[in-house]
Amino acid sequence: MPKSSAALSFGTGLKLAIFLAVVAFFPAISPNLYMMNIMGFAGIHVLICTGLNLLMGYAGQLSLGHAGFWGLGAYISGVLTAKFGWPPVFGLFASIFGTSLVALIVGFPTLRLRGHYLAMATLGVGIIIHILFVQVDSLTGGPSGLINVPSFSVGSFRIDTPLKNHYFIWGFAALGLVGAMNLANSRVGRALKAINTSEVAAETMGIKTFQYKLMIFVLSGAYAAVSGTLYVHYLNFTAPETFGFMNSVLLLTMVAIGGIGNFWGPILGAMILTFLPEYLRAYEGLEVLLYGLILAAVMMFMPRGLAPILSGIPSYFRNLAGTK
Repeated sequence: MPKSSAALSFGTGLKLAIFLAVVAFFPAISPNLYMMNIMGFAGIHVLICTGLNLLMGYAGQLSLGHAGFWGLGAYISGVLTAKFGWPPVFGLFASIFGTSLVALIVGFPTLRLRGHYLAMATLGVGIIIHILFVQVDSLTGGPSGLINVPSFSVGSFRIDTPLKNHYFIWGFAALGLVGAMNLANSRVGRALKAINTSEVAAETMGIKTFQYKLMIFVLSGAYAAVSGTLYVHYLNFTAPETFGFMNSVLLLTMVAIGGIGNFWGPILGAMILTFLPEYLRAYEGLEVLLYGLILAAVMMFMPRGLAPILSGIPSYFRNLAGTK
């Protein structure tokens, strides 16, 4: 008998609580500050990939320029705080508003396209945004990047140590994950899944497909904006190459490796592809080859990603125990 939606939501919520408890305990077991810093980047990637998974995995809309929205979030907050002295809290809200507005403007024409036409349109948007980061050098610092970005602060409390940043970044990641979980199990989530299955069938059922696609596109942009803001105040610096086409591909790869449309997909993919390059550095000269072989093997033999396979392991052992 299939599990109810409430039971699935409770099970996912319990697993998420356990995962976040492990994340909270990570500073106590981290071998050094460097690994804590990498864990911070993992949290940033988890947040942006969760938003991208909502767009791709639930609504079925491919974006090849998502790093552009990530960069907008970083540069809006970075420029306002470094150049104009805005408090970082206001920079965060401005980043969310500005990036969401751009996503809304971009989404109106592009989301009327489908398939590879939509992919090419979003790719073009990402390239245009990247060019702006380079050309508007009086604000962005041009190719050299934006420097002297202050650490995030709330009043007199500064988030300027690895430990503070760890909990701050993962706090936002936790909020994003809880929001995505609730959205997936809501009426909106069911509508998005219907659109992903068949837009024509969804429209015949009375679902306003374009409005839902636009809404999730803007929400995904907001996730990217928060992620970009965390990134720029974490590093106190940012540069245009971080938000180019190849990083859009990397974000897509993170979601795909973990499992598109699976709640745990962006978490697993982001964690693996953030930490894996660090462990491959020991194989100097071969790390790129090994990295590519690992990704190719996963995509060839596990096309649905790693999350569905790992989630099936407990059931496998239960069934195995039941046969004895």
